[in-house]
Amino acid sequence: MLKFEDFLPVDFPDKTKVKFNMNAGNTDFPAWDYLRDDNPEWINMNAYKTKQANNNLNHADYLLAFAQYYPYGSNYFIFGGMYKVEKIFPEVFGQVGYNLILMDDYIDYRKRLIIKLERPIGRDIYNKPYNAVLRNFNPIIHELTPSTKLGSFPGYNNVLLTHNELQLITRMETYEWKIALSNVKGVYCITDKSTGKLYIGSASGDSEGIWQRWSAYVNVNNLTGGNKTFEELKNNGADYIIDNFTYSILEIFDMRTNREDIIHREEYWKRVFQTIKFGMNN
Repeated sequence: MLKFEDFLPVDFPDKTKVKFNMNAGNTDFPAWDYLRDDNPEWINMNAYKTKQANNNLNHADYLLAFAQYYPYGSNYFIFGGMYKVEKIFPEVFGQVGYNLILMDDYIDYRKRLIIKLERPIGRDIYNKPYNAVLRNFNPIIHELTPSTKLGSFPGYNNVLLTHNELQLITRMETYEWKIALSNVKGVYCITDKSTGKLYIGSASGDSEGIWQRWSAYVNVNNLTGGNKTFEELKNNGADYIIDNFTYSILEIFDMRTNREDIIHREEYWKRVFQTIKFGMNN
């Protein structure tokens, strides 16, 4: 397990603040959406200044900025960069009060590094000194997203995605992946890394193929895609599916292929891997 302080050490912890952005005062505008699109509001929400001393950057020379990564859950945050902090004079409140200059430090982790906090952040606790964050929230490194891998579709025979990667691809509607998975029906395999059990499923609908079916598995409100066996696995913990499921493709078909033919092939693969007796198929 990689600790936050091992992965993102700073030279001046007493002069460094960590800000956890959730929403820009409005649930319709999540911080991650602003960061992902490099919207100017991302800087503005980090540079906003209030009269509450604990909510400003007056005593900070540096800022590590994060956005709540809501596809994974409320305790997950994605890195938005390390910034040099310069106070604006004359002093203002209730608006942008700082100049934030993006630094080269950890620039390769920007929009890729995802951390997990031991406990949720409250709306009143989103801007804290570096050491206080370590002490109060025990952040750990959850994932460093391999952006080049996710950006380029590797071919149907080479698809192997973690649940986190699949969430990111569907949430961002990564172009190459969406085009490739929307244009084929298929039979796929879901593996539970914790037990080694397999689930064989199929995408046989006439709309958006595998893309539509897999998107159902990463719905933040229901990670089971309506599967009864997966519902039972949620008893192992809220993050069980996220932490343990991987997704791969066994066979693809033209979108004109009849549903019955695909179901027949799905049953074949169930027999091959004995997933009704030993796996997760009912």
